[in-house]
Amino acid sequence: MYKISVILPVYNVEKYLEECIKSVINQTIGFENIQLIIVDDCSKDKSYEIAQKYANKYENCISVRLDEKSGSAGKPRNVGIELATGKYLMFSDPDDFFDLTAFEKMYNAIEEKEADFIIANWNYTDEDGTKWEKPVFDKDRFHNFKLSIHDYSDSFYIMNSSMCNKIFNKEFINKNNIRCLEYVPGEDTYFSMSAFLESKNVYYIEDIIYYYRQRNQTDSLSVSWNCSGEFFRGMNIAYKALYQKFVEKDEIQYYRFVYARNMTYLLYRFVDSTLMTDDERIEILGDMRWFYKLSKTLNVPACQKSLSTLIDKIIAGEYKDVIDICNIIGEIRSFMPKDMKQKMSKPYAEMYEEMLKNNK
Repeated sequence: MYKISVILPVYNVEKYLEECIKSVINQTIGFENIQLIIVDDCSKDKSYEIAQKYANKYENCISVRLDEKSGSAGKPRNVGIELATGKYLMFSDPDDFFDLTAFEKMYNAIEEKEADFIIANWNYTDEDGTKWEKPVFDKDRFHNFKLSIHDYSDSFYIMNSSMCNKIFNKEFINKNNIRCLEYVPGEDTYFSMSAFLESKNVYYIEDIIYYYRQRNQTDSLSVSWNCSGEFFRGMNIAYKALYQKFVEKDEIQYYRFVYARNMTYLLYRFVDSTLMTDDERIEILGDMRWFYKLSKTLNVPACQKSLSTLIDKIIAGEYKDVIDICNIIGEIRSFMPKDMKQKMSKPYAEMYEEMLKNNK
């Protein structure tokens, strides 16, 4: 049995794929202890050929290609989980890469803690792989600790949606039948939050183990990058499934904080999108009205005044006014640097603090 199976969903990433694969092969834990599973979602470039090259070279590297394009990472990841024979599971996006000590640190941590899964710190890079100055989680504030779903402060900040800065006990994943949503974006949020809802032992380590590449949108055909109508229709399905999962587990108080983050994220993706007609925007707003109405139901205010106006108008069905406001905000954001846009697209700490005071 391998110590770790790492699952890599692939679609049209020939430019970045080898760097990602090499970051797995060159791990300090030793590649002989790793099973690499590459699942191609019917790429049109040379991604599958690259995957085959490594599968032919290494017996612990598996390369498979789906019969039909699924359009998101959920199906390839689920296929990878079924093929995995390692004790633990890790995941990567094919345009990102691991720190070379990542697997050793994550394996040691999950073995020591006998955890359901471990979360680690991570960082962004520019298109060319240049690492950002500061990691995602503040190293002065967050140190190694055990998470709790009833901790709306530290645990909430650390429990992010990504599957890629985590290592999961495969037995725990299979026992609870945790899988990604398929054919829609947001599959990672659903998987990670489902795992958290079922978990008893989850820990954070402050080591930076993963690097998330901020690609130029014009260079990507990804549904989640281009913010088309397809993306928002898929997110509508994913967010309904996620909300229902929290309802079933009677963890709505924690969901309020998840919702605050998702609401802000989705609004700014809608603002930034330039690929939809006004008619399509109106259709999307109507379909997702239920989601924004939760702002009132759950008593979760918008983190910025401009977003509060948008939410009120969406709930009221004043969609043409929403589009006009989005166009103005989008024009302003088009001149902002990436790091400023990232920061603006998340609720401020003060908002969470206010929600903590009002949490009942």
